[in-house]
Amino acid sequence: MTTVAGIGEEFRPDERRKAGLPADVVKRLTRLDPLKSTMGVLETVGLIALSLAAALYWWTPWAIIPAMIVIAGRQQACFVLAHDAAHYRLYKSRWLNDLVGRMLAAPVGLSMRTYRVLHRLHHNHLYEERDPDIPLVAGYPRGRKYLAKKLIADLFGLNAWKTYAYFFGAPAINDDAQGANRPLDDTSPDLRRAARQDRWTVVAFHIGAPVTALATGYIVEYLLLWLVPMVTIQQPLLRYRAICEHGVVQDHSTPLSASRTNFAPWWLHWWMFPHKVNYHIEHHLYPSIPFYNLPECHREMQSRGLLDDAEVRSLAETHAMIAVDPPKAA
Repeated sequence: MTTVAGIGEEFRPDERRKAGLPADVVKRLTRLDPLKSTMGVLETVGLIALSLAAALYWWTPWAIIPAMIVIAGRQQACFVLAHDAAHYRLYKSRWLNDLVGRMLAAPVGLSMRTYRVLHRLHHNHLYEERDPDIPLVAGYPRGRKYLAKKLIADLFGLNAWKTYAYFFGAPAINDDAQGANRPLDDTSPDLRRAARQDRWTVVAFHIGAPVTALATGYIVEYLLLWLVPMVTIQQPLLRYRAICEHGVVQDHSTPLSASRTNFAPWWLHWWMFPHKVNYHIEHHLYPSIPFYNLPECHREMQSRGLLDDAEVRSLAETHAMIAVDPPKAA
């Protein structure tokens, strides 16, 4: 089953598994519920608005710092919802799906339609040469010091430019680029054209927002409550989550072992794995299933033994795997 009919626009389900869910179950789980999508959007936007309001009202470090932490987590939630929009999984109407996805993505520096092109490569060629995410997640474990160094550099904003270069399409949207990660022939011209146009929306927002803040006397508030969380606190969240999803895998031949589903305390789910994004094996096997149905997908697969020997772990287990020092060469 594909999420859209257009050739060169679909996210292909990964069939590299011994057995799958019955077709009627997949059909039921794939059904979109616009109310649940809207509730996810309102929850994310509402918490951002409440955090901003609280910080602006009290304007003390005791209000500003917690607001920055919450906002960074909800900025990542915007990424996750835009990710569902890239999969055409927020709303059945294509124009509404893309409008909401772009509105969520642009303020956090993401070109949703550009990401759609990149993310198709990741899904359709998981852990193959054409997967653009391999440089981020491969090679672990690299040692505790290496991981800490990367995450600290992220926290201080030193790697943010790389993050946004990726989400802006640098690895894959240059038509003249050579190498494995250029857009594939199976990417439709319409998809690539929309990606180029969408990047101007992101540019316009991130020029207009600071100019408006400066003109209205809120430039310090804009920097502290939006830009700083976006380029600092959010960055290690994005990296760490990506490594938890695909790092330290032993078998690349199936999403059951090349992806990982992680479970953590509820507050870590809320902050680090918003909108059920921790169900990553299920998402790779069935990219047509929207985020709110992934827990049920997990239960259906588990009840049928389809997750036996799969990379389903607690976050503590995953961390122990990715943070360990590799064995020294003899």
